[in-house]
Amino acid sequence: MAHLDQFIDMMVRRHVDRALLINDQPGHLWSAGQESPGPIIPRQQLQNIVQEVTPPAMRQQLARDGAVEFSHTSPHGTYEVHVQRNGQTLQVHLVQAGAAQADAAQNGAPHSNGTPASTQVAAPVETTAATAPPVTTAPRGTQTIRHIDDLFRMMKEVEASDLHLSSGQVPMLRIHGVMKKLEEYAVLDHESLTQIFFAIAPKRNREQWEETRDTDFSYELKNVARFRCNLFSDRHGICGVFRLIPSEIVTVEELNLPKAMTDLCYLSKGLVVVTGPTGSGKSTTLAALIDHINNHRTDHIVTVEDPVEFVHENKGCLINQREVHVHTESFARALRASLREDPDVILVGEMRDLETTKLAIEAAETGHLVFGTVHTSSAASTVDRIIDQFPPEEQEQIRVMLSETLKGVIAQMLLRTRDGKRVAAFEILLVPTAVSNLIREGKTFQLGTQMQMGKSQGMVTMNESILKYVVEGRVDPLEGYVKATDKASLLQSYEANNIHLPSLN
Repeated sequence: MAHLDQFIDMMVRRHVDRALLINDQPGHLWSAGQESPGPIIPRQQLQNIVQEVTPPAMRQQLARDGAVEFSHTSPHGTYEVHVQRNGQTLQVHLVQAGAAQADAAQNGAPHSNGTPASTQVAAPVETTAATAPPVTTAPRGTQTIRHIDDLFRMMKEVEASDLHLSSGQVPMLRIHGVMKKLEEYAVLDHESLTQIFFAIAPKRNREQWEETRDTDFSYELKNVARFRCNLFSDRHGICGVFRLIPSEIVTVEELNLPKAMTDLCYLSKGLVVVTGPTGSGKSTTLAALIDHINNHRTDHIVTVEDPVEFVHENKGCLINQREVHVHTESFARALRASLREDPDVILVGEMRDLETTKLAIEAAETGHLVFGTVHTSSAASTVDRIIDQFPPEEQEQIRVMLSETLKGVIAQMLLRTRDGKRVAAFEILLVPTAVSNLIREGKTFQLGTQMQMGKSQGMVTMNESILKYVVEGRVDPLEGYVKATDKASLLQSYEANNIHLPSLN
């Protein structure tokens, strides 16, 4: 089956009449006159999809600027394919033959080239990944949300990570890091959004929002995905952000995680901290590591999360997943109780308070492998953040405990790739004797130097990880510079590798 046939199969399932695809940007799908976003397809991939079904006599013409039109017969019928190329911009307009004829009959005679007016390919326009092309003819602001499940299904199909619904705004999706307005939907008001949200929120969360004006919960749409839901209030009214959690856990091989990270999964005890800003993929990385343990060990794993995101099935291990406010009162209470539940591995979703952090360190010290997360930007700052949570009179003792229990810190961030997607850059700090001594002595400012010296052990700095992607051509130098914390050091690495950053000159 041709790759285009797979796309047409998706169109049929969604009752899509026609589609407009533009390389490296969210596509446009029309169903009964209503527009919705389509997938983002990199330029080379879109070129391959079209070339696969282009008649041989037209393939040379396809490689040049201009227009190409032909018919393609799929398992679902015949489709008219209109391709327009202008420099680096490739537009593919796809419409079912019957739909094209119906449009022509309804809207008047076809143009002189035989293509109905309603299916003409728009003239090439300058576009960027962050702006939607002005080619839509679908009615704007007319579609209403029948049920939020419809938007959740759309998220899965267009590879969106987040859905934003705010009072006084149209819905928005974050697709590969870029926010896109769903202009076909009407502006939402507080009352209608409250009904939409409360239709899926548990009673406890509805009551919590009424009391505190914010709440978190999880929601599962069968055969689609799980969603991490946050409801809050701003000056216009109720708002909601919904993060899609894939039903299938991405493996360490698919994420291409370094061996130094997967080696941490075989420890019998110790503390491993995964850190990074919100939305940097910490949950995905942790889920992959826990899944790796599940596949390669025969142990008991207890997770404490708020809310439960990735769902793990028992494989080699027995896994008990507990959700804060549903199965337990708090992280600290669940962590304290877990020590009586014969665990080998404990996952603490967030080390967000002093008591939870202290219990996590104590659990690691008493013979358990503990994974936890904090919100910091680098490995060195993570060590300081953990210690600084404690009162001054306890910090020396915690330094000693942390120097003995901490086995690794993984800091990560997401970088936008040249094809419009995202890739994780990692900073890895392992804790051999030299690093342990620095933590004990309060010399965390020297950890960066230790990571540079520890390359043979698998340690890597964030700048080294960024530089690798830039040198490979996967990430633009400016993207790496913008995301880097130590920009001065990265610039020196750019200069040493003859990497030009023209916007800074």
